[in-house]
Amino acid sequence: MTLEPQRGLDGIKAYIPGKPLSELERELGIRDAIKLASNENPYGVSPKALAAMERALASGNMYPDGASYDLRAAIAGRFGFSLDQVVVGNGADDLILELSMAYLDDGDEVIVSRSSFPIYDIYAHAMRARLIKTPLTSGYRIDLDAMARAVTHRTRLVYLANPNNPTGTMVTASELAAFLRRVPDDVLVVLDDAYAEMADSPEFPDSLGYVREGRRNVVVLRTFSKVYGLAGIRIGYGFGHAETLAPTFKVKQAFNVNSVAQAAGVAALEDEEFVRFTVAENRKGREVLCAAFRRLGLEFAESHTNFVLVRIGPRAGDVQQALLRRGVIVRPCAAYDLPDCLRASIGTPAENERFLAALEPLVTAR
Repeated sequence: MTLEPQRGLDGIKAYIPGKPLSELERELGIRDAIKLASNENPYGVSPKALAAMERALASGNMYPDGASYDLRAAIAGRFGFSLDQVVVGNGADDLILELSMAYLDDGDEVIVSRSSFPIYDIYAHAMRARLIKTPLTSGYRIDLDAMARAVTHRTRLVYLANPNNPTGTMVTASELAAFLRRVPDDVLVVLDDAYAEMADSPEFPDSLGYVREGRRNVVVLRTFSKVYGLAGIRIGYGFGHAETLAPTFKVKQAFNVNSVAQAAGVAALEDEEFVRFTVAENRKGREVLCAAFRRLGLEFAESHTNFVLVRIGPRAGDVQQALLRRGVIVRPCAAYDLPDCLRASIGTPAENERFLAALEPLVTAR
């Protein structure tokens, strides 16, 4: 007899995060690399959150509030929900795991886009569910019609990242409304709004409106990682009908959000100045990258996020490696079923300039 892991792990490809700066600098013996691979906030941490974290460190000897009451209450008050309609986790990844544990049995089906956040896939496989992956439609957009047609009596979860990662494209309010009309009430639709603050299109949907109107089969996820600059602290949060969220409290870790993170989240919600600054600078940087890609004749997806997906062609992997040698980290997209593409986070003006200066000779060389 040999010790065997559970069979759901057979379908899992481990998630590979963006290459850390420290790793690249060790490899190359350099000290000035830039990272545009993980959609982090290039302007640092919300100052109010940073001050709150410093104060919270003094209580590091005590276990955190397992219910994250103050954080959940702050989120509920900020967005107009009751406390039992709000969940928090160690990043949105934690909440995706909790939803998977709470709602999936062996053989259930989970519908995701073929080019979207791979954490959905990992936790579906871990629960021994059957993963149904739909292709993108034109313009690197999620195909909601294909998703709706894929729903069967075995479907339990549908994940919709909006705007989508890694493409940056969005589903409009009218498209989402039409899709939800086609989804049965016993199928839970998880709207992953990780980049919602960056989406400034008037056609971007008010996903929280579906929760406010009492719809039980919609859960909305958000994060403090992006616009608030707290990726390293790990705080995700979500909204849903109280009865829909209740099963997740049964499977969550006892202390899934640490004391420092809880304090940071409460303070970050009050830092509207930092959010406005981040969103405005991100918009400017996005325009700079897109204008450069047009000038270089490169196809790219219409982004509503803090990154841009650009099509390099069959040499995308080689270009990504060449950028690494120049101290610029961007994200290869083969794992997202987009092997000809790279995903570049929007950095500071200086970082964007350096990236484009390194990229241009690589894509114009013949």
